[in-house]
Amino acid sequence: MTPPVVIISCGALKLPHPAPAAELYVGQHFRAQLTAARALTPDARVFILSARYGLVRLADVIAPYDLTIGQPGAICAAHITEQARHMRLDHERRVIVLAPARYAALCRRTWPALETPLAGLGIGYQRAALARIRRDGLPAPAAALQTVTPER
Repeated sequence: MTPPVVIISCGALKLPHPAPAAELYVGQHFRAQLTAARALTPDARVFILSARYGLVRLADVIAPYDLTIGQPGAICAAHITEQARHMRLDHERRVIVLAPARYAALCRRTWPALETPLAGLGIGYQRAALARIRRDGLPAPAAALQTVTPER
């Protein structure tokens, strides 16, 4: 069976110089997403959804930027769909987005059946879910990850 494609979100904290994408983002939340993604699939199947560059591979060298999803100049769903088509990812059977809801929403147009185990969870619940994914190696349905009502 082909391993899943796993997409994680970029982070606000970055190195001050160009670097491979897996190293550019230095925040704790990004690191937790990356570790969980690596527990699920090989590095070649992990992609970072960058607000500036769209889908990037872990080894892609990119420059730091100050942009978030939704700002003018940020990537949009159509851009992601085009990148996925170009990378031959648009027909993947299993895509998991280990990222907040707004990142998942951008990906849903390309992969309508994608799995979003972190969507709807507050940051603390996301971190707990990522730790569980790292430990268990498999994403649980979002409902199973919520043992209490998520933060609003």
